[in-house]
Amino acid sequence: MLSSKKKLQLVAAFATFFLFALGVGCSGFFVDPVLTSIAVGPTATIDQGATVQESAIGTYNDGSTKALSSGVQWSSSAATTASVNSSGLVTGASPGTATITAAFQATSGTSSITVNLGNVTALKVSPTTANISANGGVQTFTALATVTGDSAPVDVSATATWSLSNETDYSISQGVTPATVTALSTSTAGQQIIVTATYQSTSQFTATATLTSQ
Repeated sequence: MLSSKKKLQLVAAFATFFLFALGVGCSGFFVDPVLTSIAVGPTATIDQGATVQESAIGTYNDGSTKALSSGVQWSSSAATTASVNSSGLVTGASPGTATITAAFQATSGTSSITVNLGNVTALKVSPTTANISANGGVQTFTALATVTGDSAPVDVSATATWSLSNETDYSISQGVTPATVTALSTSTAGQQIIVTATYQSTSQFTATATLTSQ
C-alpha cells in the first residue's frame, strides 16, 4: 500500500503534469497568424506635382486582414518619376510610370502610378498622315503635348492611350515611345484607318492621324 505521503506526491506530480499539458495545448490556439500577402493601392494616374496616399492591407493565413502602417518599408522603382515617403505618400515628379512597393517582414506588394504632365493645352500626333505596307508593314507615331511655359512640345507617347479605328487588321503598341502600328496578315492595300492618342492632364486631350495601307 502507498503511504499518504507517497499518494500526495503522486497527486501533486499528476496535477503539475496536467497543468503543463493544458498550457501547451491551449497555447496552440493563440499562435499569431502568418502574413501571406499585401495589397497596395490605389493604382492611380496623377498630374506632375500632385500626390496620392498609398495604403498597404495585409492578408493572413487565417483569412483576416489588417491595415499595415508601422514597420512598412516603402520604395519606388523610379523615384525621378514618382517618389514615395516613409508613410506611403506618393508625389508625381515627371511624366512616366513607377511601381510602388510596400514591404513588411518577408512579404511585399505593389501598385502602379502613372504621372502625367500638368498644364497641357493641346495634343498633336506626328505624323498626321502616313502610309503603311499591308501584311507586315510598320509605322511609328509620336504624341506631342503643348505645355504652358515650355517652348518645345513634350513627347508623351509612353503615357498616352493609343487606339485604332480598325483593331482587327492592325495593332498598336502601348507604354513606349514612339508608338508603333503594325499591319497584320489580314490587312489589305487601300485600307485607311484613324490612329488616336488620348492624354489625361488637368483635362483630357485627344489627337488623331490618318494611316493608309498600300
